[in-house]
Amino acid sequence: MKIAAEGSWGRPFLATMGLAALVAAGVGDGGAWFSLTVLAAAGLGFGVLFRLFPRGLDFALGAGIGFATYAALFTVIGRSAFPDASDTAVGAAFLLPVLAFLLAVIRRRNRLRRIVEGGETPDELHLRRIGRVLLLLALIAVASLSLPANRLGPGWQDAAMIGGSAVIGGLTARAVRELVRLLVDMAQLMDALNGRAKALVVPIAAYAALFSLITIVFACLFRVAEGLSRHPLFSGPQGPIRLGFRDALHFSVVTISTVGYGDIWPTDDGARLLAAVEVLAGQILLLFGFYEITRDRLSDNRNGEDKEG
Repeated sequence: MKIAAEGSWGRPFLATMGLAALVAAGVGDGGAWFSLTVLAAAGLGFGVLFRLFPRGLDFALGAGIGFATYAALFTVIGRSAFPDASDTAVGAAFLLPVLAFLLAVIRRRNRLRRIVEGGETPDELHLRRIGRVLLLLALIAVASLSLPANRLGPGWQDAAMIGGSAVIGGLTARAVRELVRLLVDMAQLMDALNGRAKALVVPIAAYAALFSLITIVFACLFRVAEGLSRHPLFSGPQGPIRLGFRDALHFSVVTISTVGYGDIWPTDDGARLLAAVEVLAGQILLLFGFYEITRDRLSDNRNGEDKEG
């Protein structure tokens, strides 16, 4: 893992907090209170981690991914299993595992610093341990969704939710070393993918350009065919429609990507045939993109073998 300079914490911190702000806004369908709780937890967590490990700032990327995953799973499982829990209980239940993790990190910071700053190659023991931890967490989540806690009164749901979070917090604190190693592994993986992405810039740009060209060309063809026809060639939920260019462009994007929203569809045989040709063009473009990516990968491998030779 790359080591960041001690004074260069500003940009990573802002990037991770930007991700946290996006997640906080996304999971806040229960009200602003929960969004503020998520954002406060992120600020506290990242602040502590940046303070303890100033030379392992790439670790923040793994921590950001882990925090986003936790917030999303907590929102889905917590709201489903405990729909009548109070805002206070929800906020407390969310904070408990975060605080338990941070306290464990602070308590074992000297041992964890070597992992964060230098990284460790995953071994079988680490994988077994983190597998057991993730399995236990998954069992708690399944139990929360399976047991009829949602039939309890609001007070009992508050108690059950906080109790479950306390158990998760205990497991998190106990397995803090393995969790930190997992976050470091995630950061290393993202760093490796970032290095590979640089080699894909040209194929991606070429693919995007051809995708845009084909989409626009077929949108124009749909629009021209519509303009030359006496009768509408397309229909929507309300019946036959006259296709403007914006609708034609939307239909073209939906067609080439084979999404099929079903809001616009061709009713004329000629328009259907044209749409089929666009689908074929999209599949050929996808094949071209796959070929270019694999060709660059094979070229990199050959260059590496030549250097070794």
